[in-house]
Amino acid sequence: MEKNNPRVNSALMQQFVGQIVRLPCKIKTVCTSALTVEASDGGEVIVKLAVGEQVTETFYEIIGKVTEPGRMNMLIAIHMPGDIDMTIIDKVIGLIHDPRFFTKIFCTTDNDNYPS
Repeated sequence: MEKNNPRVNSALMQQFVGQIVRLPCKIKTVCTSALTVEASDGGEVIVKLAVGEQVTETFYEIIGKVTEPGRMNMLIAIHMPGDIDMTIIDKVIGLIHDPRFFTKIFCTTDNDNYPS
């Protein structure tokens, strides 16, 4: 069965260390092997680029493994075209992680991506 990869903001990353997540973000700086991005909650995240991955646009959803709070290793970057309202995305992420909905709709406790 395919696992859910929860969408997170920078504040939620600490709950998912060692797990694969989806991070909607705005690119701030691009270096040879890493990116600095702004997550939907305005927090800064350092992303180690996947081999061969090129980031040339402004908004992406990065799927990757959280190595520590505020840092992740990219598996893939999905371009999000247009001018994205990150405040709306952050509100959706807040609803996803609301205890009333998280285990009932978005994730189950037997899923490896459920934070302990």
